[in-house]
Amino acid sequence: MNQLLNRPLSNVSDLGKPIPAWPHATSVCMPKWQHNIGYEERTPAVTAVMQCGYPRFVYHPYVRNVFERGRTAFSGVGESCMVFPSRRTAVFCRDFLRQKGAASSVRSFGDPEVFAVVYPDSLDDHARQFWQHTGEGISSRLALAVLENRGDDDDPAARTKIKETIGRYTNVDSGSVYVFPTGMSAIFNVHTCLRSMLPDAKTIQFGFSYVDTLKLQQKFGPGTHFFPGGTDQELDAVEDLLKRETIAGIFCEVPMNPLLKSPDMERLSQLARLQRVPLVVDDTIATYINVNLAPYADIVVSSLTKFFSGVGDVMAGAAVLNEESPLYDIIKPRFESSVEDNLWGADAGILERNSRDFVSRVHQINRNAERLADFLVEMPQVEQLYYPKFQTPALYRALLREGGGYSGVMSIALRSAEVHAPSFFDALAVSKGPSLGTNFTLACPYTILAHYTELDFAERCGVSRYLIRVSVGLEDYDILQGRFERAFDALG
Repeated sequence: MNQLLNRPLSNVSDLGKPIPAWPHATSVCMPKWQHNIGYEERTPAVTAVMQCGYPRFVYHPYVRNVFERGRTAFSGVGESCMVFPSRRTAVFCRDFLRQKGAASSVRSFGDPEVFAVVYPDSLDDHARQFWQHTGEGISSRLALAVLENRGDDDDPAARTKIKETIGRYTNVDSGSVYVFPTGMSAIFNVHTCLRSMLPDAKTIQFGFSYVDTLKLQQKFGPGTHFFPGGTDQELDAVEDLLKRETIAGIFCEVPMNPLLKSPDMERLSQLARLQRVPLVVDDTIATYINVNLAPYADIVVSSLTKFFSGVGDVMAGAAVLNEESPLYDIIKPRFESSVEDNLWGADAGILERNSRDFVSRVHQINRNAERLADFLVEMPQVEQLYYPKFQTPALYRALLREGGGYSGVMSIALRSAEVHAPSFFDALAVSKGPSLGTNFTLACPYTILAHYTELDFAERCGVSRYLIRVSVGLEDYDILQGRFERAFDALG
């Protein structure tokens, strides 16, 4: 990991390499702006050298091998196969594909046992959507265990330690903490739970969110009402909507990804609780260390892949039921009966070890990121810097814990962005690939990767297609600032 602090993967020769250079890496190097476009357009010169990718978007080589094993065993001519960790998740996928108008089936195999969904090749894009949006697929470590025909040999106490640690940070009993194989799996399970209580009711997405959070609500169940700005005027509209329509739940992020604004949590919570609508808040970027959502959220969801792990070599997620919530006694039993913990034990073991220095890492990242943000906001080439200190700062500060900070994520909008954004990104000597929250600084052209097929939609929501997102790491600050200074120098 120290190697990435001192020698980031940012050169053309690094294209396609895993970040970090380990078998279960969760990011991949795409060092130039055009590489990211090539990835989205499936340009062979880019895709042919990709050794891995973010696991919900790119099947890990071990996972592809397990798919092939299932395909060999069960698929006929013109059929494909996708593999899941439990019968329940496989059935969810099967039913999702059946809604698209073609038959599919579930078969089990392997030791440890996994479950294959067999479907016509024509549904492959829909199967990929299920894999991506729900985060319910098998992990690379589980896939390796299947390929090697061996059980889960990791420490069974790791899962308990993770729950106890999160419970301590969020001031709940560990029995109110649930872990999942990915952050999106946590959101999917929460969404499934809320739908089980009100199957015909839509949800609300308040504020522009991470792409799959919105897609999940749009594609599973009756749909969602989307309020992309997260503004006071939209809160007025939410208030009116809650009076007119039954709503299954409200989803939001603190702060929002990628514009780093924060919603008015006090008013949003008041509106939700007046109508007894569960409020689900994603604090992945802020982290448990920096903000306290107990006065407002009924459920807090997080991607543990990010800051909680930091290393970038394991996927996981969590949902925390707020024991102070007036809806806790309603949500808790329904959650117990409707969710499933599919976090593979070996992944839990790695995650627990990675998280032991979570607090100290977050505090150092807070310091580095705030210094970098103060530097960037003064640069004449920067048109706008999106960072909680500068975006709705009073709303974010109202949530801060004692000693908390602004966390490590910011987004940069440059002047003359069509020309300057690609040049700046190409010259920036930090590791470049998808994801955030790593111990090393990581940058990506966020909108290109998250919304390439809907760039006009993103821009209508205020998200520039030339936005550069930066997740700050643990580097020596002076070295880090120097890397950004040299990237600005490259603009001339």
